[in-house]
Amino acid sequence: MRSLHAGIAAGVLLAGGVAFATDWNAAGVREALNIASTRAVAAASKPGGFLDNPLIHIRPPKTLRKIGKALRAIGMSNQVDELEVGMNRAAERASSEAKPVFVDSIKRMTLDDAVGIVRGGETAATDYFRSATEEQLRTRFKPIVASSLAGVGATSSTTTCSRATGRCRSLSLQTST
Repeated sequence: MRSLHAGIAAGVLLAGGVAFATDWNAAGVREALNIASTRAVAAASKPGGFLDNPLIHIRPPKTLRKIGKALRAIGMSNQVDELEVGMNRAAERASSEAKPVFVDSIKRMTLDDAVGIVRGGETAATDYFRSATEEQLRTRFKPIVASSLAGVGATSSTTTCSRATGRCRSLSLQTST
């Protein structure tokens, strides 16, 4: 989730060279965010959108990275790699659901929100989107990510990885911020 927010914020900065003059207004901020979020969602939801983009690539949670290191040492690199690829492919599939959520948050943006984004720091747009969209995105993404992870075999990879480390239970993958 954090990665998608960061990707959209990066898109705001890159959206066709949009620059804010001293006579900017909330409509201009909304339009820039709309363009940037549309481009960011399109880029993130295509194959390789997460996997091949170091800015938003999803790494396994810290606990799984520790286990992954041990698994690589005993020849299970493929399963560890499958898990990471599966997590990123799941995010790519779920990303298309983000556009209507971002569009709605932009429509609901107040003048104070727009001023905060323009005058805020480097993470102002990310912070706005996180506060305005995180709950809806989690709700929309959860079933898609779960289905996608199962579809690409990532859930079986986590089960295999957990069994190989003596943990004979399926690991629960959670998106964390």
